[in-house]
Amino acid sequence: MPESPFDQRRYQVRFEWGAAGLVRLAPADVIVVVDVLRFSTTVTDAVGRGDTVPLDAAAHAVSLNGAAVAQAAAVSDAVVMLGCLRNASAVARAILAEQQRRGDRTSIAVIAAGELAGREPSAPLRFAVEDQLGAGAIIDALGALGVDHTSPEAAAACESFRGLRGAMRHLLTASGSGQELIERGARHEVLSAAAVDAAEPAHRETPPGTAGPTSIARVAASVVPVLRDGIFAAY
Repeated sequence: MPESPFDQRRYQVRFEWGAAGLVRLAPADVIVVVDVLRFSTTVTDAVGRGDTVPLDAAAHAVSLNGAAVAQAAAVSDAVVMLGCLRNASAVARAILAEQQRRGDRTSIAVIAAGELAGREPSAPLRFAVEDQLGAGAIIDALGALGVDHTSPEAAAACESFRGLRGAMRHLLTASGSGQELIERGARHEVLSAAAVDAAEPAHRETPPGTAGPTSIARVAASVVPVLRDGIFAAY
């Protein structure tokens, strides 16, 4: 692949938007797909329950954004993971473990899925604040583990998360994607997705000691879905 000023190849941690952004980047050893509302979070929940999730026609039918980016990532030789706010630190630990397994410096592409306006190939990609913040959370967690040679783009995403971390619930519920889900009666899903490393109860209405969204969120905090042979399973 010819070098480009926009491929971020000189940096270990890179950041871009959508499948087109993935193509712009230099090839990476690990690709993290971030679609906070809702593909990455939903699959993380499912894997946390012990399920596996195929990246098949059904996945594409319910996910216009995250599944498409994951499919684009799957054609590379990279390890493909799903990241969100709830498992950001777990993703960073998995990447560090992957680097230790490889015994070499590992390059990482963090890809925010964004929101496609439609399914046609020419559909424009809309900025999604939840994916910016989710990507930033993962980049921040990588930095805490010493993986901090970040591109300017990755550094900006990281700082947006750091500066706004205390406002995740408000930002996600007030975002366009959040409002869309709330109008469909899925406010609890938005609040659940906003819990960083599941540090907050995902659904305050769930009684203590009972199984429910809060319990799922706590499990999800330690789970990293990784794509193997077209199926997402626990790393």
